[in-house]
Amino acid sequence: MTAGTLVTRMTLIEEIHLARLIDDFIELVDGSRETDDPAIGRLTPSPYPEDSEAASQFADATRDDLLDRRLADAREARAALDDFASGVDQLTEKEAMSAREVLISPASIDAWLRTLTAIRLVIATRLGITDDEDAGESGPHEVYEWVGYRLEMIIQAADEADGLGSEDR
Repeated sequence: MTAGTLVTRMTLIEEIHLARLIDDFIELVDGSRETDDPAIGRLTPSPYPEDSEAASQFADATRDDLLDRRLADAREARAALDDFASGVDQLTEKEAMSAREVLISPASIDAWLRTLTAIRLVIATRLGITDDEDAGESGPHEVYEWVGYRLEMIIQAADEADGLGSEDR
């Protein structure tokens, strides 16, 4: 780690998959402002579930700002990942499994945490997961678990960085 920059290691194929998940999330958030998509509803919860009028007023007043913040966070996280426009399908296993370092600036850590959490919420909504016990063993459920694992790795690295910083003072 250098100058407070958080370093998280992943394979090239993991970075590609994470970049695609964030790209899909950006597309969802940027394009779903007027829909009744349950995933967008999960990302913009109402503090008034029993009062539809108050819930509607709250959504009208806050939904776009909240989605704009989620979009900015996702774009910030995505900027730390490489672009993988072509050649991905031709990767050898050795290339796909090669270790990489993703650098996360101290200013971007919260954006990363919020983005990965939001992606997990979207996946959970799409799969009907209401708690971690609902997560199964199928491919889509494994993606939910993997995003959680990546989130935990960033949290641990940030905690370790905080611990190192406080010891140096």
